[in-house]
Amino acid sequence: MDPITGYRAFLDNGKTERECIKEIIKSAEAKGYRNIESVESLKTGDKVYYVQYSKSIALFQIGSEPIENGMNILGAHIDSPRLDVKMNPLYENDGIVYLDTHYYGGIKKYQWVTLPLAIHGVVVKKDGTKSEICIGEDDEMTFCISDILPHMAQEQMKKTASEFIPGEDLDLIIGLNEEKGEGSKDKGKERILSLLSSIAGIDEKDFQSAELEIVPAGKSKMLGLDKTMILAYGQDDRVCAYTSLLALLDTENAKRTSCCILVDKEEIGSVGATGMDSTFLENAVSEVIARLSGYDGLKLRRTMRNSIMLSSDVNAAYDPLNASLYDKKNASTLGGGVVFNKYTGSHGKSGASDANAEFIATLRKAMDEGSVVYQMSEMGKVDTGGGGTIAKFAAYYGMQVIDCGVAVLSMHSPWEITAVSDVLSALACYKAFLSIE
Repeated sequence: MDPITGYRAFLDNGKTERECIKEIIKSAEAKGYRNIESVESLKTGDKVYYVQYSKSIALFQIGSEPIENGMNILGAHIDSPRLDVKMNPLYENDGIVYLDTHYYGGIKKYQWVTLPLAIHGVVVKKDGTKSEICIGEDDEMTFCISDILPHMAQEQMKKTASEFIPGEDLDLIIGLNEEKGEGSKDKGKERILSLLSSIAGIDEKDFQSAELEIVPAGKSKMLGLDKTMILAYGQDDRVCAYTSLLALLDTENAKRTSCCILVDKEEIGSVGATGMDSTFLENAVSEVIARLSGYDGLKLRRTMRNSIMLSSDVNAAYDPLNASLYDKKNASTLGGGVVFNKYTGSHGKSGASDANAEFIATLRKAMDEGSVVYQMSEMGKVDTGGGGTIAKFAAYYGMQVIDCGVAVLSMHSPWEITAVSDVLSALACYKAFLSIE
């Protein structure tokens, strides 16, 4: 399968973190990777993966050099902005049946109304039985959030864009009560519960132990008459996650141990047990060291300190229709190649990870030797743009790290845009990085 076909399939099949992990494990095991829990010892050339709660994963290919000399790490995140279903979500209001939601990550709330939406996720019953949910993706049935017709929206239109769709109004329409008269109250809700029971075997209380995500319905598409771009949900940051994974799976016989870490929760600050701001990577590396030569705390610290990493995250593509927001000479463009971003953060580099010049020089040499098309960029004008990535959490260990990913137009919207050539440049970049000795 060519990389673009594979990438689009990954986007279509992985609209949640759990779905991404399933696809990643399937691809990794096909290349000889094993769950580290099934492995007692490791040696040069071995391939293993370590999973955290089905939402984050670290994959390792053991190199010929001692691991304490450091690893070459590709790190990306697999969560994307979306709507999450609340714990007590189902209600009927004047005949319309809704699911109550809470938005996740940085979104423009008005972009999520009147779109076909699907429900993806898991429901876990008290006895531990787990039901995987994927409803609304087919051509016959979907879900939607309503909006006010323009004829009656005079007051709404006076509000700012961030205010005219309140977060509490982002409730998903999932059914209609067509019964009228006495005794008809909540009949629509009861019918929906009956349908949920027949489809997924769940009842109303099971929402309390569920993780259900509302995402745009539909598959990725090629964009433009020339098919030079990709239009899809979740390209931030699954475009970098997929190309990082593919680069690792295509790597063989590297001197330094190669690692690909794909994590959750970046869009809300990398928090929690499955986010980068946790001991997940440290624990995973500890398990590898324990199977190589026996756990050694100093060896762990040296391994982390001597590692180099690309924080594989997307960058804002230059938008000609909003040119005033960018410093054009320092902006990334669609079709301009993979993007290196020396520092992230906002305004005065607040919250940034700022890469060292020596490390960037090493990367420039590797990119030129590998004939990789790349560009240097930052995200918007100094007082306009900004954002954080997982880079600063890797830098905490003393390792050299820089942000490096694909330029995205309409970032954080339900449908994002990338250039085919940039996806291929990212793949070439990540392969060249893993070969650095």
